[in-house]
Amino acid sequence: MLEQLKKDVYEANMELVEKGLVIYTWGNVSGIDRASGLVVIKPSGVDYDVLSPEDMTVVDLEGNIVEGRYKPSSDTATHLALYKAYPELGGVVHTHAVYSVVFAQAGLPVPALGTTHADYFHGDIPCTRALTADEINGEYEANTGSVIIETIGGRDPMEVPGILVRNHGPFAWGKTASGAVYNAVVLEKVAEMAYRTLTLKPDALHAPLYLLDRHYYRKHGANAYYGQGANEDH
Repeated sequence: MLEQLKKDVYEANMELVEKGLVIYTWGNVSGIDRASGLVVIKPSGVDYDVLSPEDMTVVDLEGNIVEGRYKPSSDTATHLALYKAYPELGGVVHTHAVYSVVFAQAGLPVPALGTTHADYFHGDIPCTRALTADEINGEYEANTGSVIIETIGGRDPMEVPGILVRNHGPFAWGKTASGAVYNAVVLEKVAEMAYRTLTLKPDALHAPLYLLDRHYYRKHGANAYYGQGANEDH
């Protein structure tokens, strides 16, 4: 069942390791087949070194296991909340990448300080509010998805394809599982750049909006001209 999607999700999970965004079992990638409404996700707590495409777990949008010998990621309910809220999403990623987590633990957004950031994220990368005790003691993972959706508000989620959950870490998304990983990698890198910039100059200012807009829209706008053709994911 969904053999190609299992392969794609497995490869996306392995790319997190290759790009240095996860150690041990600290991360997960999922992908959705919109035709069937089924999600393929990394199993919970299984080391990347022993994973194979066949180990990916298939669940429905209510979290019921459809296929797989392992339990799905403990973050599955967060992924499912995002898929249900945003039909344009095809993949979701969660990591504990260092610089992204630093901003999340500080409860701060990643500020748009330069054009590298603006090439991929239209404005600051937001940080959610802290979850309440009731939200944490209740359906914690589902409530994590809800606070992400609350923070995005009425924005197009593809304009800022990643977010920081306060005191927790980053989630990112894309039109595919590999696209979501790409955005997670970029999120971590621009978080590192922002951290280093603010360490060097704590009062560094946002780049001017006209510069940020120029860089974002030349890649993602209706009249985008960056690259050699349409770039569906990034």
